Amino acid sequence: MYFYNAKIYQQQSCLQQSDFQTNGAGFIPCGYVQVENGKIAAVSGGTPVKISEGDIDLHGMRLYPGFIDAHTHMGLIGDGQGAEGEDVNEDSDPVTPHLRTIDGLCHNDGYFSDAVKAGVTCVVTGVGSSNPIGGDLIAVKTAGRCADEMLVRRVGIKFALGENPKSTFSDKDSAPVTRMATAAVIREALLKAKRYMTDKQSAEENDEALPEFDMKSEALIPLLKGELKAHFHCHRADDILTAVRIAEEFSLDYVLIHCTEGHTAADILGEKKASAVVGPIICDRGKPELAGQTTANAGILFKNGVTVAICTDHPETPIQYLCASAAYCVKAGLPAAEGIRSITRTAAEIAGISDVAGDIAVGLDADFAVTDGDPLEIMTNVKMTVIGGKIVYSDM
Repeated sequence: MYFYNAKIYQQQSCLQQSDFQTNGAGFIPCGYVQVENGKIAAVSGGTPVKISEGDIDLHGMRLYPGFIDAHTHMGLIGDGQGAEGEDVNEDSDPVTPHLRTIDGLCHNDGYFSDAVKAGVTCVVTGVGSSNPIGGDLIAVKTAGRCADEMLVRRVGIKFALGENPKSTFSDKDSAPVTRMATAAVIREALLKAKRYMTDKQSAEENDEALPEFDMKSEALIPLLKGELKAHFHCHRADDILTAVRIAEEFSLDYVLIHCTEGHTAADILGEKKASAVVGPIICDRGKPELAGQTTANAGILFKNGVTVAICTDHPETPIQYLCASAAYCVKAGLPAAEGIRSITRTAAEIAGISDVAGDIAVGLDADFAVTDGDPLEIMTNVKMTVIGGKIVYSDM
């Protein structure tokens, strides 16, 4: 199948805001994408040599990589279901790295339909921030017959700092009730997992009895090996820097989630080449940690060398406002090209899925958002969404 006659957005060459705004660098003005077996088989300018029945003429449209939200709770907080539909926080224990998001994911939740209609083809979703260490985080496509079919891969383990763990466990009259205790709980679990991993490796190498099975430590081994990233929920500047401190102490590949006051420490984070998923953007300052919130945050972080993606933190901001969230960041100083990258290529890179999503390139999954204009403009509409080469939404 060909999707042709569209203005195709390729991001490798779209690096400067001036290029993006003045000469359209990054766009194939009138091109086509060939799809075979759910993958992109060819991308080129002009018209395909052969137009067959079933090929799609996108005259006057723009074709972008499917939009990606790098931090949500999609499928774990139900659409209009109230408390009954919430499976996002297992707050019976402060340390639960062995929880698997896929076991709580409601694949047919109504919000997935909203995502598809907004051109969002992939999200990172997982547990909330009640626990110092929650469960895993997974990248999933936004359409499919079941969670297993939608799954791209596991991408991280969730950690949380600041007020959420404090308030959760102070109500239970158990640790942690301070920031110090939260960090200590995390360190204890990581140190235990590190020793468990070492003992296990030694036993296997020397043909000795394995240490007693520890499911929580087992869950943290991929993190310690660098196979999964540590996603740290952190708003306040001190919590952000605590996340960096712990990550460096254990040599973790980490992502700063929310990073609300990151702009106050942007120079430090830039020196450390940190990655941040900034958001929610369209929300109020509903708790003390958000006092320093500003839409200029993403732009300041980026200009200081931090790798930045934009998220909705769905349902804090509904998933259909991902592009609008990026637009507000661009309005406040994030370069326009980076606004698009923050919800496509950069989001994929931070999530660890850039080998399958985030751009229009041969070999990647055929996930597209077709729009009738600039997605950073409020009046632009998504006219078609394609996931794995299949049209899952069309208003053409």
